Amino acid sequence: MPLRFLVLGSVALAFLGCGDDSADLCALVDCGEGATCSPDDGMCHCGDVAGPVCGEGEVCGGSACVLPIPEPVCDPAATPWAAGTPAFREVTGEWGLSGVEGTRLNVADIDGDGWADLFVRRGAANLDALDTGDGARRSWLLRNDPAGGFTDVTIASGILTPRGDLGGKGRPVSGAAFGDIDNDGDMDAFLALNTDDRAITMDERSEIMVNDGSGNFTLGPLSVVRSPDLISVPAGESFVDYDRDGNLDLFVAQNGFATISTVILQDYLYRGDGAGGWTDVTEAVGLITEEWSSIAALNEARAHSRAWGSLARDLDGDGTTELLAPSYGRAPNHLWQGVRAADGTVTFVNRSVESGYAFDGDTTWEDNQFAMCFCQSNPGAEGCDAAGSPAIACTTENWDHDTGREPFRLGGNSGCTSAGDVDGDGDLDLMTGEIRHWWAGAGSDGSNLLVNTGELSFDRPGDAAMGLEADHLGSASWDEGHMTNVLFDFDNDGLLDVYVGASDYPGNRGLLYHHDSPLAFTEVATADFFEHNRSHGVVVADFDRDGDLDIIVGHSRSRCDAAAPNDCYETAQIRAFENVTPTGNWLQVRLEGGEGTNRNAIGAQVTVRTSDGRTQVAEVDGGHGHYGSQSDLTLHFGLGTACDAEVTVRWPNAELTTETASLPAGHRFAWTQGEAPQPSVAE
Repeated sequence: MPLRFLVLGSVALAFLGCGDDSADLCALVDCGEGATCSPDDGMCHCGDVAGPVCGEGEVCGGSACVLPIPEPVCDPAATPWAAGTPAFREVTGEWGLSGVEGTRLNVADIDGDGWADLFVRRGAANLDALDTGDGARRSWLLRNDPAGGFTDVTIASGILTPRGDLGGKGRPVSGAAFGDIDNDGDMDAFLALNTDDRAITMDERSEIMVNDGSGNFTLGPLSVVRSPDLISVPAGESFVDYDRDGNLDLFVAQNGFATISTVILQDYLYRGDGAGGWTDVTEAVGLITEEWSSIAALNEARAHSRAWGSLARDLDGDGTTELLAPSYGRAPNHLWQGVRAADGTVTFVNRSVESGYAFDGDTTWEDNQFAMCFCQSNPGAEGCDAAGSPAIACTTENWDHDTGREPFRLGGNSGCTSAGDVDGDGDLDLMTGEIRHWWAGAGSDGSNLLVNTGELSFDRPGDAAMGLEADHLGSASWDEGHMTNVLFDFDNDGLLDVYVGASDYPGNRGLLYHHDSPLAFTEVATADFFEHNRSHGVVVADFDRDGDLDIIVGHSRSRCDAAAPNDCYETAQIRAFENVTPTGNWLQVRLEGGEGTNRNAIGAQVTVRTSDGRTQVAEVDGGHGHYGSQSDLTLHFGLGTACDAEVTVRWPNAELTTETASLPAGHRFAWTQGEAPQPSVAE
């Protein structure tokens, strides 16, 4: 039932005659629905007589005084972006980001002021030089100042405080996720670390960093999330309340390390107790996978994932989160369905292959250039009669005829999987970025939009059918380095657009696709957004709080080649771009969990319905992507031509409590569970 609001003011009544009958104080008072007149003071109190009396300009929202819902700020004739219109302008220096380098980016409001802050890392498990100026600076924590621009608070915040003595240097960080682990109202951090070479990391491990509420961090207590007795190679980090007990848990997807041969590691799920304690529940919930020793296990995605990212989202709409691990090395991606029993116990079932997420099902191998080289030398080998003639000089062996034809070797090199309701049907679709090489042939999975059927299965219409093909600059030999991506509505038309961070190979740059109509996209010319070579790492948020989504991108200096197109820049400088499209109609919602719900409301799903029949669904993010990325806790919705929307929140508690309100366009709302949404004013 929609939340209702009653406008009230303080009511002062003249004494209605002699005597001590206090009931007379309320005789002529009509407080209306939602408020009660107190015979003690003749005032209208929200809820019952013990409730508050609202001041000027306030209204009753349940048992609390709140600000009234404002009028819409809206253009009913708003039109979507059109080609030839600039969409972004660079503001890197303007926003104080000059000198900040990196490829791994998180948005996190570290001080709770409602402005999206930024955590940037250059990657690799090296110690951080902090302020020594010797070129070894690795990480930046940047506070978004409401007065304008970002301020470097890395050292002052303590976020790089090491456990041991590093000689004045800061702790190394591989990946990161932010979430309120102790439900005290601020965002703590999990800083992941690759520990396969402890001589480099000086025996530092992954750590929980506890926030004091103002953006200052201290080391959390020793716990199992540090993986003290294991080599750990975390490649994806996601906070999630998998059992909906109101405390954040932590999913850590693992890659592998090389000794004599490559060792692939087990992914882990840690259950949080809400007080900084953690329990390894990986085996208890059914997430255990096998060593890479059985072809059958690999083909069925029962072996370790070799993760290159992570994601936690409710994809089948039952309120229980699924866990995903996009995987490197042509290995199957993993999708675990969360299943909740009547007693509240949650276990996970492997649905990787049957869902269509593991790989695309194309098992063509005969057009792989190295397979053709093998068959040229071994024409009698099984299947070689169907192989063509190679277009390369066959001087390098890069083909195993026994395993190369297996399904597990005909997938992709998956980096970031993003989630969003792309087709507007009320469930979350997936965008998975891949590294793909021309020589690998059709069997190698490319980046793809996976459309949710609603039954925990995904259709792959194909990039060509949707207009999401990458431009290979007319070259027959090309490499796609699509490791990062984001789904966002840059022009507020109500349709999610796609940005692909293409990197690490010649010819790769950031790609932006405008969503013209359901599942039909057009590539945006760089003249209309920006050209950014080797675009690795991306976050979007309304950083300047003007009602549209801005974008910040990272830069990789891997495989630089001055003779090739889209070469590396001189440094790994990140770049910020302000959205300058006509603002259009929009709505933003920031949630806060109440009793039984994690305070950040991570895992809450928000459904927005507008009068034109359009539905959008978004879920609060606890971290996702390639070595850790994160979206703003504030959810942004473009409304097209609509001036208001019916907004429903499904809170991630045991009961899956739902609340609905009608909200106007052009405003940001703070919504605390059990209370009325409040219009938010920029500080």
